[in-house]
Amino acid sequence: MTSSSARRATIADVARVAGVSTSTASVVFSGKVNVADATREKVLAAASELGYVGPDPRAASLRLGRSGIVGVVLGGDLRHAFLDPVTTAMMDGLTDALANDGAGLLLLRDDPEGDEAPPVAEAPVDAVVLIGCSARTRAAIEIVQQRGLPVVVIEGDAGEGVPRVTLDNRDASAELARRIFLLGHKSAATVTLPPDAARERGLLTPERVRTATVDVTLDRLAGFREVYPDAPAYSAAGSLIDEGMLAARALLADESGALRADRPTAIIAQSDLLAVGVIRAAEELGLNVPDDLTVAGFDGIAVDGLGSQQLTTIAQPAIAKGRAAGEQVARMLAGEPGESVHFTCVFRGGETSAPPR
Repeated sequence: MTSSSARRATIADVARVAGVSTSTASVVFSGKVNVADATREKVLAAASELGYVGPDPRAASLRLGRSGIVGVVLGGDLRHAFLDPVTTAMMDGLTDALANDGAGLLLLRDDPEGDEAPPVAEAPVDAVVLIGCSARTRAAIEIVQQRGLPVVVIEGDAGEGVPRVTLDNRDASAELARRIFLLGHKSAATVTLPPDAARERGLLTPERVRTATVDVTLDRLAGFREVYPDAPAYSAAGSLIDEGMLAARALLADESGALRADRPTAIIAQSDLLAVGVIRAAEELGLNVPDDLTVAGFDGIAVDGLGSQQLTTIAQPAIAKGRAAGEQVARMLAGEPGESVHFTCVFRGGETSAPPR
């Protein structure tokens, strides 16, 4: 691998030899994120074996007139974003797709506070990937496009001409709701992802829905309401287990902690992490899942905290979504037009759903 005639090793090669994800290997070389000593040693040992010394942004800049960096815009707190396995999987796919080009990733927050321009508007990057697209970010994208930088959006809409990686959120959510309805559940509720940058917890009123800005939340809610048009929806502040617990307590019990007589027999959450939180809250309240309460999620990720129980969910191809975004960035950096890519979800029956008593 170290001979002049051999292909130059990439970060993906290093990750494969070290037995870690591409994104983990990448952050070892970035030096900007704390990594366990054992993991760092494995990555550095693999790099030494392959003759990989890391990307050289200065060389890339001189050769290509570029920084060698792709900006990735994530909504909300970056620490919370990486507690979400879906985000981690998408980043793995994105990093893997860009590895052969030697591109590094710069993570940027779409900060809704203050009047200053979002960091993405001035970041020294060659291209931008948006995970979701808020109104604030959409305005900044106009500035990025004026700089002539390629832009790709994962599950959002930055306007005409911007390639998108989309998911059948509405259809998948409706399919999941129909499955629960056909089990016999006439009374259901949903726990949603945040509908806007405010990330406010609480029942989603018609006014809150009208002013919502997060496409994923709205699409999954619309699919659910194709089957349960009048069912309550409770918004969480993020895709976290603790948020699912808080939402479930509000839907299942009153302020004194006593079970509501009109509680739903099924709760469909907009993420698997939220669904796990719903299950934990139900068990704390003395309910058995699925005998007393059916719970379903959305994502199809490996979730801790369920023991041997398999969650009923809709599985999405998170790694493939990130990889598709990276492939479109690479195409555009090579001077080719970007294309939109659409993915579909697959229902996965589990042990957390059953007919109501």
